[in-house]
Amino acid sequence: MTTGKVDFTGVQSTMLVTLFLRALDDKEKEPILGDHFAAEAVQRIGYDWKKLDKATITRSRASVAQRAKQFDDWAADFVRRNPDATVLQLACGLDSRAFRLDLPAGVRWFDVDLPDVMELRRKLYDESDGYRMIAASVTDEAWLEEVPADTPVLIIAEGLVMYLRENEVRQLLRQLTDHFRAGELIFDGMAPWVAKTTQLLKKYLSRWYPYPAYWTATRDGSDIEHWNPRLRYRENVAVMGQLAQSSAPDLRRRVYRAGTGFDWLKNYLRVFRAEF
Repeated sequence: MTTGKVDFTGVQSTMLVTLFLRALDDKEKEPILGDHFAAEAVQRIGYDWKKLDKATITRSRASVAQRAKQFDDWAADFVRRNPDATVLQLACGLDSRAFRLDLPAGVRWFDVDLPDVMELRRKLYDESDGYRMIAASVTDEAWLEEVPADTPVLIIAEGLVMYLRENEVRQLLRQLTDHFRAGELIFDGMAPWVAKTTQLLKKYLSRWYPYPAYWTATRDGSDIEHWNPRLRYRENVAVMGQLAQSSAPDLRRRVYRAGTGFDWLKNYLRVFRAEF
């Protein structure tokens, strides 16, 4: 069954890009992520995918897949250590992480995104006793009351923080740490030069750059503790560094290895982990 015609703009449009790129990765001989759900969703969603089948977009498929794999690895580690955990995935888009991972029976998983996103998501995935979808903006406060706070929580924010203003990041993190007693936060952060580049592109070349600008960059782990003193930075992983050791074709791996020789390039996209 198909979903009918779909056409998102603004931040919501980025979820179609990441879904398409994960589907492309799944077609690789040796996929990095192997997200079969993404490949199936692309077949079912009524969208003109030819819009995204351009070299300027598809060349990012490895980094998108590697970023998602790092989130998967850390999420799997957390639920293994906390088999009765609550997992809260913010701005989930069409991600299938709740179904990709082998979750312990006691885990409660909540995916949160805007109502129009959730309307589409419900056509692709079903809720269950351990899995719920919440239609709301993550910057609102009321929806958090739907999420129990009696067990350790893993908060996943993939592709979210960079799109928020810093005051919104601070407010969101305060709401989360006020609601939950203890847990971990994992999110991806862009280097300052990347954020600035997108702002300039959006300002001067918006005709050719249809995506939203990044507003909050992550310089290093101290930013996390600066945003919210309750959070303690643990570690970060550079996506390019991971790609240099991945199953990508040899030529691509050599390009990634060359890139890791420059810190500004190596750290353009990192996945961060913090606890509270």
